[in-house]
Amino acid sequence: MVETGEVRQIKSLFISDVHLGMKAIRVQQLINFLNAHKTETIYLVGDFLDGWRLARNWHWPEVNNQLIQKLFEMASQGTRIVYLPGNHDEFLREYLGTHFGDIEIVDSTIHHAADGKRYLVIHGDQFDVVVLHAKWLAHLGDWAYRSALAINGVVNWVRRRMGLSYWSLSAWAKHKVKNAVSFIGRFEEALAHEAERAQVDGVICGHIHHADMHESYGTRYINTGDWVESCTAVVENPDGRFELITWKDKIARPTRRRARKSKAAA
Repeated sequence: MVETGEVRQIKSLFISDVHLGMKAIRVQQLINFLNAHKTETIYLVGDFLDGWRLARNWHWPEVNNQLIQKLFEMASQGTRIVYLPGNHDEFLREYLGTHFGDIEIVDSTIHHAADGKRYLVIHGDQFDVVVLHAKWLAHLGDWAYRSALAINGVVNWVRRRMGLSYWSLSAWAKHKVKNAVSFIGRFEEALAHEAERAQVDGVICGHIHHADMHESYGTRYINTGDWVESCTAVVENPDGRFELITWKDKIARPTRRRARKSKAAA
């Protein structure tokens, strides 16, 4: 769907890992995306703010204010907005169960889809053993990720000069480096099992900046991705059908992924 001023009506929208406070993020693209969609409910699935970065080096351009204003405008016009803090904005967990203006703050929630199915919505850091048991290592990983983004900026400056398309070092590593692939698999399995334990039909999360949607572990797993590089979100259509959207260069398109075999069928 090309952005032509036409607004798409959806039932629910799930966004995570915007990381306001970092420099290498896609805030204007997210504003454009929100302008192109009208929804009943928005779930901000954690790490919308990056308190880790803001505590070290304050970075808050005007476009960040524009995004915040856009969300408050949508809330005032009747859109329900639910904020589920993550590890980078964990300071907001002190305010669970309260409202900030028209925005609800909760740790996790159950989303009731239009087709009657129920989904656990949670950021996901609660199931990351590194975040839980070795926070210093999580901060080291954050530093490594930001370093990769800086290197990526140089690489893609060269690629643009050569007429080549954008390339992501971190996305390449997630698919090619054995430990990264193994971590993603363990994370997905843990979240899928938590959904099963909660007796719901699936889970919607963020945290690992790896957008995906599958049923490899016996229940539906949906990850919204991020707005640092990939510019991805999950939308629920009025019929309850979920769709993973990639928004780049004023084009929103479904992310087509080959369906994975379930573990039982493998």
